[in-house]
Amino acid sequence: MDASLRGEVTLCDEGLQRYREALEVGRLSGDVPSCLTEYRLVRPLLGRTDSFVPVPPRVAESEVSRPMQRKIEKYQGILTSLHSSFHAADLVYRNAHLRAEPSIEPLSGEAVIGEALRLAVASCKDELLTAQPGGGRAPELLGEALPRDLALLRRGVRQRTLYQHSVRSHQPTLTYIERVLAEGAKVRTLEEIFERVIICDRSVAFIPGSPERHTAALAIRHTGIVDFLIKVFEHMWDRAQTVSITMDQYRPDLLTDSVRRTVLRMVVAGHTDESIAARLGVSTRTVSTHIKKVSDALGSRSRAELGFLVSQRRLLEQERPLSAAAEGKRRGVSP
Repeated sequence: MDASLRGEVTLCDEGLQRYREALEVGRLSGDVPSCLTEYRLVRPLLGRTDSFVPVPPRVAESEVSRPMQRKIEKYQGILTSLHSSFHAADLVYRNAHLRAEPSIEPLSGEAVIGEALRLAVASCKDELLTAQPGGGRAPELLGEALPRDLALLRRGVRQRTLYQHSVRSHQPTLTYIERVLAEGAKVRTLEEIFERVIICDRSVAFIPGSPERHTAALAIRHTGIVDFLIKVFEHMWDRAQTVSITMDQYRPDLLTDSVRRTVLRMVVAGHTDESIAARLGVSTRTVSTHIKKVSDALGSRSRAELGFLVSQRRLLEQERPLSAAAEGKRRGVSP
């Protein structure tokens, strides 16, 4: 390949000037810039080495670019062959995956989701992990779940379930929890948890497939995704508080205070009562009650003032009960 094809020679100003001279005179003699000969814009007269005649640019360009065009055509043929070969391999790959069990299976409709869950849970042999956000569960759902979960526990299937703190004041859910705890299940609660998830034998997980959690779901069998969901569950489990049902106490010490701190933390962050209620699985009335009690203790007259006072007085950083800390601040007593 000559220098022009490697892009190492450009048509210089002197070359253009001498090329113009050759066109005007009809020939060129003496020293000829190398760019003119590299670009084949001039060629020696027949039998002469000291005299050159000009060549039309289109003719010269065709001569210079012809070797490159041939190489391009050669590689274009190779690319076409590669594309054809990989297309054939891609068809084999796709067909193989179509025949294999999908790693992520979409489920639509409550009936379809319910039956898929029933089959998966019924086949559990070792472990069932469940996170159930949204507060207390409907009595009819608890009635369906209780016989199934008791049967699993009696077969030796380990069960761990996460709820939100608000279930501790929901009697139907507490009754269900008391029954499964007696058979060896473990239950803990958090102020907030992530979306609903059910994991069977660490091999298949069910998660919502849309914001309308009852109308679409995903059954996931991809090992990497299931492992990730298990790690998220374990992280939440470590932070959660154990539920221990006794005759005289359903709520652990300071649970109400813990929920109240979370409510105030979200108020300071700018969340509405509706948003806080949805995330904590409680009613907006409960959220308003928590806010009012602290507002009364601090003497705040607006939501904005409450957020300011909570932040200014660093109430969310204290370990003592929030109501006592707020009351002490109002009276000028150090915590």
